[in-house]
Amino acid sequence: MHIREFAKTTPDKPVIIMAGGGETTTYKQLDDRSNKAAQYLRAQGLKIGDHIALLMENNPRFYEVCWAAQRAGLYYTAISSRLSAEEAAYIINDCGARIFITSNYKSELATQLLDRIPNVEQKLMIDGAIAGYQSYESSVSEFPAEPLPDECEGADMLYSSGTTGRPKGVKPAEVGNPIGTEDNLFNMLKSQYKVTQNSIYLSPAPLYHAAPLRYNMRIQRHGATSVIMENFDAENYLSLLEKYKATHSQLVPTMFVRMLKLPEEVRQKYDLSALKVAIHAAAPCPEKIKRQMMEWWGPILHEYYGGTEGNGYCAVTPEEWFDHPGTVGRALVGNLHIVDDAGSELPVREIGNIYFSDGREFSYHNDPERTAQSYNDKGWSTLGDVGYVDEDGFLYLTDRQSYMIISGGVNIYPQEIEDLLLTHPKVYDAAVFGVPNEEFGEEVKAVIQPIDMKIAGDELADELIEFCRDNISHVKCPRSVDFESELPRHPTGKLYKRLLKDRYWGDKASRIV
Repeated sequence: MHIREFAKTTPDKPVIIMAGGGETTTYKQLDDRSNKAAQYLRAQGLKIGDHIALLMENNPRFYEVCWAAQRAGLYYTAISSRLSAEEAAYIINDCGARIFITSNYKSELATQLLDRIPNVEQKLMIDGAIAGYQSYESSVSEFPAEPLPDECEGADMLYSSGTTGRPKGVKPAEVGNPIGTEDNLFNMLKSQYKVTQNSIYLSPAPLYHAAPLRYNMRIQRHGATSVIMENFDAENYLSLLEKYKATHSQLVPTMFVRMLKLPEEVRQKYDLSALKVAIHAAAPCPEKIKRQMMEWWGPILHEYYGGTEGNGYCAVTPEEWFDHPGTVGRALVGNLHIVDDAGSELPVREIGNIYFSDGREFSYHNDPERTAQSYNDKGWSTLGDVGYVDEDGFLYLTDRQSYMIISGGVNIYPQEIEDLLLTHPKVYDAAVFGVPNEEFGEEVKAVIQPIDMKIAGDELADELIEFCRDNISHVKCPRSVDFESELPRHPTGKLYKRLLKDRYWGDKASRIV
């Protein structure tokens, strides 16, 4: 289960096809290029367990960099290309990256990063270098396309925001396993989703997200082909399913919504008969949307529940979902527990905090306090979600402890936005939370207590939204702003955000859509 094996047995087979331009990388090319890059990394003094960071769009060389770090026994952090310079610099510095790799497409952001990442030893740029960066291609070209003598498995260390608003790196327990070591996700693709060497996997999402990054890596470990979209477009996605006869794909519910909104004649225009498995996760899918998709595509939608932390994994087949509508699955990795706030395990259909035992261990990089908060005294770990299990062991999500917002599959944490809004001179207090959105599942809502209610109104709302857009990634910014004369706070300072949130969710049975 490694690209080097397929570079020998099927050297000319496409491993990556870029959907837009059609640029194709073969297994032999990916193996050679990633070996050269791994040799370069080792020549710069990086040892097993050291760290690199990469920030780029869905670029043809994205996985070349990932595989170089993976086979050099390094940690690699893929960073959202939509972050601001300040946000990206925080992650680069926090993860301890010795080498940073970006692309010419992100030149503007890369320029802003130069003075913000003083501890990075080498800064490389793909597709042409600007001042302050070395050419990636030139830097690695002189090195041999031979495996490292100490070749071993590295690991991704991706960042998941916390209730403090600052992202935290989710660090796997170790690196350095022998090349080709199997893992749970590889086995899941093989057993649960029937991925084989003949599979064609259409990937429509940004590669810096945990699921697209990891699923494509495992697809390549199977010797299959990844077709990668530069950006998602509903009709283009359907046309690519037909063009490449894709057998597998992974999506988020927002993509389902956009495809369902296409005119009927467009939706029926394309031959989707090759598609055998459509996997979805990242945000719970509304039951109505999922039923509509299976009426259209047939019973091929597989759902799972898990996190970047990898501490547990629940999955549900289409057939199981019809028998248990609304579930996100049964535990296939780790054992599932529902516990109350005192730590006592609850019976079936009792709502409580969701914990996993016997899953993968993890820690939050540079944050032992948050790591400790994620584990209970039994050693079970949680992602901070709330739900219940039924008599057959199927999990249902009902809420989130942290008020995390999932909009279009992107995790957004309110604290960072609230902290920013409170710096605005016209804001006295602020609450940010998710409200229902038909297309994205949730959208960001801000409720503001202004310094004077006389200034509340559309003009101030627009000003605050623009203020957010000037300071943080646009995806995190409020889509709308409401005003209150006083926010519901306890004398101790605790904000009763639920009282605000409930107004917008009405009588919905779940606070997650």
